[in-house]
Amino acid sequence: MRLCARQFEFVFPRPALVMGIVNVTPDSFSDRGQFLESGAAVAHALQLAQQGADLIDIGGESTRPHAAPVSEAEELRRVMPVLEGLAGKLRVPISIDTMKPGVARAALAAGASIVNDVGANRPDDRMWRVVGEAGAGYVAVHMQGTPLTMQDHPNYDDVTREVGEFFSDRILRMSDCGVPREGVILDPGIGFGKTYEHNLQLLGELARFANLERPLLIGVSRKSFLGRLAGGEEFPARLPAALACACLAVEAGVQIIRVHDVAETVGAVRATEAIMAHRRRD
Repeated sequence: MRLCARQFEFVFPRPALVMGIVNVTPDSFSDRGQFLESGAAVAHALQLAQQGADLIDIGGESTRPHAAPVSEAEELRRVMPVLEGLAGKLRVPISIDTMKPGVARAALAAGASIVNDVGANRPDDRMWRVVGEAGAGYVAVHMQGTPLTMQDHPNYDDVTREVGEFFSDRILRMSDCGVPREGVILDPGIGFGKTYEHNLQLLGELARFANLERPLLIGVSRKSFLGRLAGGEEFPARLPAALACACLAVEAGVQIIRVHDVAETVGAVRATEAIMAHRRRD
């Protein structure tokens, strides 16, 4: 299985990719706006790459539950100086975390290679045409509703089956817009219109998505359900649970782990892969 994103290509099976998160927002649930200033965001992105991040994901609009949207102009004001500051300094792909086709187009022109779109449930095809024209990679995130509404009574008959059907539909629709299958990454959207039980079911049934033959991305880092899972609401208390989820995801065949804590995740994932390799030899 291949993943192609502009000049970058990854061939699987291979060690899982770790995607480092850089939030350029004043209202991020996890970092409280400490990387809003572009210089701090650039330095953080470079640090995450040094810690072993295989991809860097830059976002200028919070997608936490009940977050209000920001204007395109404001989102561009936040992310473009960071993208420009990283030009020529990173050897790993940059992903732009956005729901806006205009922001995606500008970010791709500035050097991004992947669009990470929590709005893949969109009714129109403008974003996919932007991605297809640029030859970029695309992360299709499953979300029920919008960030503003997604946690207002999410409901499914079978969350894993319905997410899988969503992915199959989006792969076909995106292909019609010029996004090849080899450019698509699938994210079941843990916490995006999901209850605690939905999140656990998806994490326990990740192998059911293997028939789609596309890389899977999982992002659970610092999310609120981990507090309930681990019995601690503060972010340090959530890290062990996040690492456990990452390791189980890799064992289930997930190819990309999106995280804030890159060094810790790289260590846990590589240890998991070493054990899996030894088990296969036996």
